[in-house]
Amino acid sequence: MNGLPTRAGRAPGPTGLRRFTTPRPPREELCELCGAQLAGERHRHLADTDRRTLACACGPCAQLMDRGGGPGGRFRTVPGRFLSDPAHRVDDRVWESLRIPVSVAYLFRNSALDRAVALYPSPAGATESELEEPSWRCVLDATRLASLLEPDVEALLLRRHEGRTECHLVPIDLCYELVGRMRLHWQGFDGGAEARADLDALFAHVRDQAREAPGSRP
Repeated sequence: MNGLPTRAGRAPGPTGLRRFTTPRPPREELCELCGAQLAGERHRHLADTDRRTLACACGPCAQLMDRGGGPGGRFRTVPGRFLSDPAHRVDDRVWESLRIPVSVAYLFRNSALDRAVALYPSPAGATESELEEPSWRCVLDATRLASLLEPDVEALLLRRHEGRTECHLVPIDLCYELVGRMRLHWQGFDGGAEARADLDALFAHVRDQAREAPGSRP
C-alpha cells in the first residue's frame, strides 16, 4: 500500500489510494511480505519507515514485525488502539495555530523527519500543513494523547464540528482510509453532503472503538 505523503503539499499518488477509492477486487489481497492470501476485509498494515509507505500484512508477518521490526527496524506494525481524551483543551486558539483550512486534520510523529507533521484531506489527497514547533507545543499542552503517539503508526485525529473539537488517537491506516474516502466523494468547495455523511460515519466508528485514555480527566 503506497502513498504516505513525504513533504509539504505532496498528496499520495493514485496507486496508494486505490484500495480506499475503488471497489474491492473479487480476488483476495496478498500479504506484501510473504505472499499469503489475506482473509476477510480487514487485515494488518505495516509502516515501511524507509519508503514512507504502508504494506498489507498477514497475521504472522505482522506479529513478526511487532517483535523485531524487520531488517534494521524498517517495518513497524500499525497497532489497533483507539483512545479518546474527553478533557482535552484543543480550543479555537489551538486549532487556529494549526492553520488547517478544512474541519479535519491528523497529526503524527514522522521518525524520518524527527518531528510532528499535520495533514488534512482534500480533493487531491492528503495535503501537509506546515506545523511549527510552537503549534505542536500547543497541541501537546492541550491533550495528553499527543504525547502517547507511537511514531509513524498512530495519529492524533481532530475534527472541528458545531463549535467543538473531537480529539482521538487512532491507527495511522484509518487516516489514509479517511483521505481516500474524502477524495472519492468530494464535491464543490466544502466536500458536499456525501463526503460529510461519510465523515460522520467514520467518526461514529472511531467513537465506538475508542476507550478513554488513562489520566485524561483531571
